[in-house]
Amino acid sequence: MGTNARQQAIQAIAAARHTLNNHDFRTEHLKDLFGAAVFHEEEQKARLPKPVFKALQKTIKLGVPLDSTVADAVASAMKDWAIEHGATHYTHLFQPMTGLTAEKHDSFLSPTGTGRAIAEFSGKELVKGEPDASSFPSGGIRATFEARGYTGWDPTSPAYIRETPNGATLVIPTVFVSWTGEALDKKTPLLRSMEALSVQALRILRLFGNTEAKKVFTTVGPEQEYFLIDKNFLFARPDLMNAGRTVFGAKPPKGQELEDQYFGTIPERVIACMADAEAEMFKLGIPVKTRHNEVAPSQYEIAPIFEDSNLATDHNQLCMDVLRRTAEKYDLVCLMHEKPFAGINGSGKHNNWSMSTDSGENLLNPGDTPHDNAQFLVFCVAVIRAVAKYPELLRVSVASAGNDHRLGANEAPPAIISIFLGDQLQDVMEQLEANALKSTKQGGYMEVGVTVLPKLPKDAGDRNRTSPFAFTGNKFEFRAVGSSFSIAGPNTVLNTIVAESLDFIATALEKATGGDLSKLNKALQDLMPGILKESKKVIFNGDGYSEEWHKEAERRGLPNLKNTVDAIPTIISKASIDLFGKYKVFTERELQARYTIFCESYVKTVNIEANLMVSMAKTMILPAAVRYQGEVATAVNASKAAGVDCAAQLDHLKELTTTLTTFQKALAALEKAHGHHADGTPYDHAKHFRDHVLPKMVELRTAADTLETMVADDLWPLPTYREMLFIK
Repeated sequence: MGTNARQQAIQAIAAARHTLNNHDFRTEHLKDLFGAAVFHEEEQKARLPKPVFKALQKTIKLGVPLDSTVADAVASAMKDWAIEHGATHYTHLFQPMTGLTAEKHDSFLSPTGTGRAIAEFSGKELVKGEPDASSFPSGGIRATFEARGYTGWDPTSPAYIRETPNGATLVIPTVFVSWTGEALDKKTPLLRSMEALSVQALRILRLFGNTEAKKVFTTVGPEQEYFLIDKNFLFARPDLMNAGRTVFGAKPPKGQELEDQYFGTIPERVIACMADAEAEMFKLGIPVKTRHNEVAPSQYEIAPIFEDSNLATDHNQLCMDVLRRTAEKYDLVCLMHEKPFAGINGSGKHNNWSMSTDSGENLLNPGDTPHDNAQFLVFCVAVIRAVAKYPELLRVSVASAGNDHRLGANEAPPAIISIFLGDQLQDVMEQLEANALKSTKQGGYMEVGVTVLPKLPKDAGDRNRTSPFAFTGNKFEFRAVGSSFSIAGPNTVLNTIVAESLDFIATALEKATGGDLSKLNKALQDLMPGILKESKKVIFNGDGYSEEWHKEAERRGLPNLKNTVDAIPTIISKASIDLFGKYKVFTERELQARYTIFCESYVKTVNIEANLMVSMAKTMILPAAVRYQGEVATAVNASKAAGVDCAAQLDHLKELTTTLTTFQKALAALEKAHGHHADGTPYDHAKHFRDHVLPKMVELRTAADTLETMVADDLWPLPTYREMLFIK
């Protein structure tokens, strides 16, 4: 063995020993762990005076404004609870436009002036913080010299304790806004969109005679996919360390073609890491339910139970953070990039979305006979109409340079937004369009052919993993969301476009009935078939990967925004500005800011990757290839001098030299394209990187990956796919 970084990484992995019993669930029960580090409703009830507790619950559940005296009482109880858990500091956690979370820690300590100090935490400190707003992406809303920004307590997402080796911190989820009031974060628009949808959904419920529901929540259960590889490989791969994905890497002899990874036995080291992460998530009140191997080697998934969209968003950000932190304890690294390895499945975040009343009624539950469940049909058709009317907005909500590598490949839905309904619901919708609702297909039972087994209930429709937006029983699954994304953005869009559809339907029904509920059935018969006829172009139950579907989608007039740069202009289209302005989710200025941020993020991401490719090509791949070329040339010359036939070796040298020349030309072409930046707007820069830099990156990678299959193994400096994906 040689001594390059790759070989040292493998040696370190082989010699490593890991402690795998940090949590023993035979003695540590889940019910005792769950919520132990959360200032949840039960804890609030035990610690707050009854009037304060009731006032806080009205704020959380009904949106009633919080009085300052109530805030003081909550802050005092929260501080005492946190200190009992070892907390010395508190932080307002917010979600800036980086897609990550941000925090600034402040101590509870307050000097008394007598040489001593006391622990204090006021309602004012709980409700509002003031981090520097100038160094976060703002898209022009904040200039560098305009530093003031505010965090505001979000009482609907409970505070919690984050434990560290030397103590703990009280974490308070917040929104983040500028001094002039614009949203600088992802949470503020999400909360606005949830309120907008609730208002419109309640109008529909009132038409159906429901006078008890006070609020409608959108609920989400995000399935999180990720990779785990040994951290020694990360240290030997500058691209993984700096970009989160491999910009070079030849296809391994074995990938996922044997289909032996999916739902396979979880390796011991990995399951120990999973169990440790889950224990932490349970303490933080994250209702994780499922874990399993995913399709690609070294790829895994974790999925929670449904929660309201705001809390689910916070919990998913926490989930990603816990996975990353816990992986380090096991000398692993958790990769959240959408496509860390080429040629195998990338990672998504399936966003399972529904609507529910404050009494727990799922508004997208069709029941056993959806054909006569008029309320379900109204809400379902509203979603179909929303997706048909605003597919570009859904597409841009999942747009990023990373997700561009994943969408449309064999594990992810295409960029064309369509809806899968399944056989049962498709049949009902066809009956509805014909205004002849009569029956619902039933699933029945499967005969397995083994007498000892019971009959297995059969669903009335299959699932479709090629659909970006699929109905799955009592929810819609938005499968196009990227694994590294905050789900706040996609859900903000989804909530808003559905709110607009519910508004449209409610307005039409209110006008037709004049408040007389006895006229509702007739009004529905007059309205719903027409909506469905206009919107059915987006319904597709077939293979979303097929070339036939792409042609059919074009014939239907469905947009195919193949990459992020194609999608970005949607953000500031007149339709978007009108929509988000009407429901007070985004101002035009906030949309302009996000348009700029999307452009800048795309450029910065591709720029980093191009820089990495040039650096790695020059300092790692080229030297290894030249050394090997020298060895082969020396061997050829020695064979010639000895009078030995070396035609085969000479052919190999020629092939190697040709590939190396192609590689060097591709490297020079990338440097040239990368060095010539476009003039103009941020969008012009994004187009330049897409049209000129990315193609040259692909050419350089192709040549480099060919060299990897030719250069002597002891000289190749980068850990290979066959090592990173299979050495655990």
